[in-house]
Amino acid sequence: MDLWRDIIIFFAGLWAGTINTIVGSGSLVTFPVLVALGFAPVNAVVSNAMGLIAGGFSGAWGYRREAATVWRTMLKLVPVSLVGGLIGAYLLLHLPDTVFGYVAPVLIVLALLLVIFQPRLSAWAKKRQAASVGVNPAEADKAQIGVGLYVMVFFIGIYGGYFTAAQGILLMAVFGIFLHASLQQSNAIKVILSLVVNMVAAISYLIFAPERIHWPVVLMIAVGSLIGGFIGAKVGRKLSPGWLRTVIVVLGMVALVNMVAKLFVGS
Repeated sequence: MDLWRDIIIFFAGLWAGTINTIVGSGSLVTFPVLVALGFAPVNAVVSNAMGLIAGGFSGAWGYRREAATVWRTMLKLVPVSLVGGLIGAYLLLHLPDTVFGYVAPVLIVLALLLVIFQPRLSAWAKKRQAASVGVNPAEADKAQIGVGLYVMVFFIGIYGGYFTAAQGILLMAVFGIFLHASLQQSNAIKVILSLVVNMVAAISYLIFAPERIHWPVVLMIAVGSLIGGFIGAKVGRKLSPGWLRTVIVVLGMVALVNMVAKLFVGS
């Protein structure tokens, strides 16, 4: 049983790493799988966030050329994501597990809606960015960053540190409003900011709540997501976005039904 469980978690991590690099919301693959396998929801979030760091590194490496064109912008936004991620991790570790039990279904619904409407958000962002003078890749890194972008990235960092799922889609939507950059540049920034949030959250878990970490789960997700991150950066763009979203939505619904059922059983 342990072998089959590890195999399932590995392939969930592989799929999540691939999806995270392309569209984000890979946690809506791994989180439902862990909950369905019997892991406590908060422990699942902790182990999942730590495991997905490897996929974040491989995805960031895959987008290194795009990231190099907006390094100034990233240096401005990374500290904001870092502080937000710290606050989100603090909330996850210090609020009662019962709070997460009630909040998580709401966050899953939000994440699923973001996944479902992601094509429209992307199309709108692309239209807005194409109409901007700053969309020129050579000029994108010189554009002024408004207060609104800092504020939104900060709150997304809190969300990511607390729950992780779909923070990439939230970032891409916000970049479409506040950031003058191409979609590929925005995606590179998204991958790196998501990685920063996961890393700072993981360090917090490691220091303050090591008992919540299931290391075999972390290992399986890490290996799978590491491979998946390379797949997403190299060949993932050839995969059908509609098919990817369908898998995410189905697994997200499984997690939602599972957690809501536990609320009713426990009440």
